[in-house]
Amino acid sequence: MSGRRYFVVGDIHGCYLKLKRLMKQLDWSPGGDDLLIFLGDYIDRGPQSYEVIDTLADLSSKASNVVTLMGNHEDIFLKFLSGEISPSLYDNGLSATVRDYTRPGQGLTLKHLQFLRGLPHYFETDQHIFVHAGFRPGRPPASQDPEDLLWIRDEFLQSDYDFGRLVVFGHTPFKQPFMAPGRLGLDTGAVFGGPLTCAVLPELRFIAAD
Repeated sequence: MSGRRYFVVGDIHGCYLKLKRLMKQLDWSPGGDDLLIFLGDYIDRGPQSYEVIDTLADLSSKASNVVTLMGNHEDIFLKFLSGEISPSLYDNGLSATVRDYTRPGQGLTLKHLQFLRGLPHYFETDQHIFVHAGFRPGRPPASQDPEDLLWIRDEFLQSDYDFGRLVVFGHTPFKQPFMAPGRLGLDTGAVFGGPLTCAVLPELRFIAAD
């Protein structure tokens, strides 16, 4: 479908109010042809991780044209819930999410848990590959280590390897969208005082909410 647009949102990190402001600016409709894609890291560090997950879980259940990818922070939260990680990882922002989910009326629901467990690691189109952190050069997406998809930085960012499509990613914060041949980074540090950014593809237009 040549007229399809992709609205791609960078790392939210519990910045629910910025997400609300951003969504109001998007010319996107549930059930339409255009896709709304979230690149992961919906939780941790910010003040309202519960509200972000609740919003995205509802949106995903009601609209078929929404793609929500796994971020490393969602992976950490799931490992915490299953007892796989140590408390030292609280330093990575997890403590904010745990506090959020222990407030009255904000316990972990089956809806939230199923949403988190169902997040895919990447999403492909003919022209794009959407992923949280990036890819290890020299490997096709299906052969990537999931840890790289969630955590990789320099090996991906500093490589000139051509994946054959535009790789759109989050994870590594920049003051403005990162653009390099074959790469587009959309984490603009919303939780660190920067805006929450959405790229509209293929026209490469940016929408931001402070």
